[in-house]
Amino acid sequence: MISLKTERLQLIPLDHEMLSIWKNMGRPALEKFLQLKPNSWDIEKFYEQETTLALRDFWLPMTKKFPFDFFWYTNWEIILTEKSCSVGGIGLGGMPSNEGNTEVGYCIDQKFRGLGIASEALEALKSWAFQDPDLILLRAESPLDNLASQKVLEKNQFHRTGQKEILTPEPMQVICWECPKI
Repeated sequence: MISLKTERLQLIPLDHEMLSIWKNMGRPALEKFLQLKPNSWDIEKFYEQETTLALRDFWLPMTKKFPFDFFWYTNWEIILTEKSCSVGGIGLGGMPSNEGNTEVGYCIDQKFRGLGIASEALEALKSWAFQDPDLILLRAESPLDNLASQKVLEKNQFHRTGQKEILTPEPMQVICWECPKI
């Protein structure tokens, strides 16, 4: 199984089978499959809705369509090694486009925020993704009022490029970010 390891974390990309377990049997069954200690994520309604939609409408269909490149189309579980539990997820928006870019997104359980976990996970996934010669730019969006997420992106050399309104799962103003390959 592919995974990324940092000083405190392990990032595990979920393949189609693992995502199916999550959708059909719930997160506790996924945690058991991954041999993790149970940790019920405490996340805002927006992120819960976004995760549910991503699981159903993106991760599952795309990992089925691209079984050999699934890690570009899935949630990577963020495992806090010392506690052996999942504390969030991070993922990419697919393989690099013809223009050489893709998007990254992440969410951390509220109980584990403020510990640098998102920054560490983003740094690891960004380093892994930029090994692909076709990727030249990572994009991200952060809610206008999510200052912590903005700090995570700034720490990882993302730069603001504008602002827009997104409509799903509900209307929200977001800041747009980009990080070029260095």
